[in-house]
Formats: sequence, C-alpha cells, structure tokens
Amino acid sequence: MKLHVDESRIRSAIVIAEARTTGKIHVTVSHQLWGSTRTKAERIFNRLHLRDTPDRNGVLFFVAPARREFTVLGDAAIHEKVGQEFWDRVVAAMRDKIRAGDLTDGIVHGIEEAGKELAQHFPKRS
Repeated sequence: MKLHVDESRIRSAIVIAEARTTGKIHVTVSHQLWGSTRTKAERIFNRLHLRDTPDRNGVLFFVAPARREFTVLGDAAIHEKVGQEFWDRVVAAMRDKIRAGDLTDGIVHGIEEAGKELAQHFPKRS
C-alpha cells in the first residue's frame, strides 16, 4: 500500500467539491496517533469549528496512514439528510480503494461522494 498522501490531489478534490455547496470539507492526516481515530477525529472536528458552519454541514476525513485507519464525520444537518447508510457506503468504498493500494484514491473518492451529497442538499448560494 502506498502510505504517501498526494496533498495536491486531495486539495483539488476539496476545491471542486466545495465549489458546488455551502458545505465545508476538511482532511486531516495524522502520521502519529495514540488512542482511537474516532476520538481524535471528534476533537479535530470541534477544533476546526466544523460544527459551526451556518448549515451544520461540515465533513471531516481523519486518516492515520501508519495504522491504516480512518474516520469520516459529518455534522448534524448533512447526517440527517443522507443517513448512516450513506456514511457506511462511503467508508466501505474508501476502504476498498485503500486496500487496493492507494490511500489518496480512497480519500479522493470519499471527498467526491460527500461533495455530491453536499451539493444536492446544500447547494452553493449566489
């Protein structure tokens, strides 16, 4: 597995996804992690104020490459619109891509899927 993360591809995917929505997407990659990825992701979600978006539609992808673990968190409003099944599908697809050998592809796929739902439910206002 390529543990290298192509930051430019990830930034580009975020820019494209966010261009169509009021939602906010953030990716954090942690190369050293103690404890649970979920607990750390929740702390980062709060520290980045993703819960403070006007529409409560922030999404965080927290990735710990060395442990081959990740957590995806969506704020209340986006979660209410898409449901747990959506997040489960995103996580499964990301996991498949990551297991196939490319961490960046997995993350980009997750961003693209979240971006589609954010654009559908929270389109960019003019």
